[in-house]
Amino acid sequence: MAPTIPTYPVPFAEPAYLAGLPSPYYSESHLRWQKAVRAFVDEHLLPNAFEWEEAGDVPSHLYETFSKAGMLVPSLPAPLPIEWLKKSGMTQLPGGLKIEEFDYLHAGIWWDELSRVGISGPGGSLTVGMAYGVPPIVKFGSESLQSRFLPDLLSGRKRICIAITEPSAGSDVANISTTAVRTPDGKNFVINGTKKWITNGIWSDYASMAVRTGPEGSGAAGLSMVVVPLKGHKGVNMRRLRLGGQYTAGTTFIELDDVVVPVENLIGKEGMGMKYIMMNFNHERLSIAISATRYARVALSSAVSYVMAREAFGAPLINQPVVRHRIAKAGAELESLQSWVDSFVYQMCHLSRSEADVKLGGLTALVKARAGIVFDECARCAVLLFGGNGYTRTGLGEIAERLYREVPGQRIPGGSEDVMLDLAVRQLVKNYQVEMKKLGAKGSAKL
Repeated sequence: MAPTIPTYPVPFAEPAYLAGLPSPYYSESHLRWQKAVRAFVDEHLLPNAFEWEEAGDVPSHLYETFSKAGMLVPSLPAPLPIEWLKKSGMTQLPGGLKIEEFDYLHAGIWWDELSRVGISGPGGSLTVGMAYGVPPIVKFGSESLQSRFLPDLLSGRKRICIAITEPSAGSDVANISTTAVRTPDGKNFVINGTKKWITNGIWSDYASMAVRTGPEGSGAAGLSMVVVPLKGHKGVNMRRLRLGGQYTAGTTFIELDDVVVPVENLIGKEGMGMKYIMMNFNHERLSIAISATRYARVALSSAVSYVMAREAFGAPLINQPVVRHRIAKAGAELESLQSWVDSFVYQMCHLSRSEADVKLGGLTALVKARAGIVFDECARCAVLLFGGNGYTRTGLGEIAERLYREVPGQRIPGGSEDVMLDLAVRQLVKNYQVEMKKLGAKGSAKL
């Protein structure tokens, strides 16, 4: 049975715009969309999510349920691939939202509501492939490549994952060693290597995969992206990995042994893989930041609800100054993060893709890292306030215990935290150097 997820008026249960406070960001369109998404998630995901996570899998029909309702497409970056969606028969999303009107605030609401479940596995089992595997094809694929894959992927008839990470190459993307060598006739790539921690891989028909097409030692310049067939394809072996959390997300180890793939499956241009990967990471990192913010909110508000009801020493726990102090510290971190995330998503709505990649690229890494840190603080606060219940996998504190296990899954994937902090500052310094050159001045900062 799913634990009760607090809602307003429980303190910290909702972001300001859902707690009756004015917001400069959210229009009537966004508010209608939020209600539609919450109703759908409350009906189809929230009631059984914890049960599915404990069992280790979601029912096979759930993906079809989300797909038919148009509830997978919102995981894509805004603006949506309107032409291809219309070709597949989709003109609007639930709540009557026209696909042309969908912006990053709508996307942020969708990620936020999906994360309100309080655990990432069940939602991740549905969304990660669409969210991160499809965009490289949409953004960089040729028209021929798009016509071969997008109709089935956008309609949910086929599934895809993003396959970047390897056993020895995580955040160090330039160190990828999986090779794609052209056959003598130039018609195919022969792919050899391994991919690890690939979410949704076990169910995927294809992967948008990072491979090395350049010679050994070519670093980032030798990387490309290719659509690689997975399920049932000769030379592909996959097995599920069991993690500390996110059991149901289908995290997979993939072995590729002389896997033959047509050269026509190349995404964009050969040797441009590193650029495509990094641009794709921006969407992934922002979605992680939004989700981690909601997980933090669920954790803290659950703890607040508990200490207002739980009695100790002859009075509710909330009467203890030390309890209020702990809540206040975590709450201040959470609401500060929420304000940054809201502002960030608004900026995404008003910058072109090229502007956002430059001006917000480093900050995307920073907000992703910060969200993980705040989630850690709020989840730890919840476990401590729930006491023994917070260390128990069932009962009153189950939600706190589960969320605390979710923390590494937000701080590591999509770029581990320390790498993100460093990357953010490096990118900001590079932007500074560019601006100084425009002003005719010489910046002294060197990287």
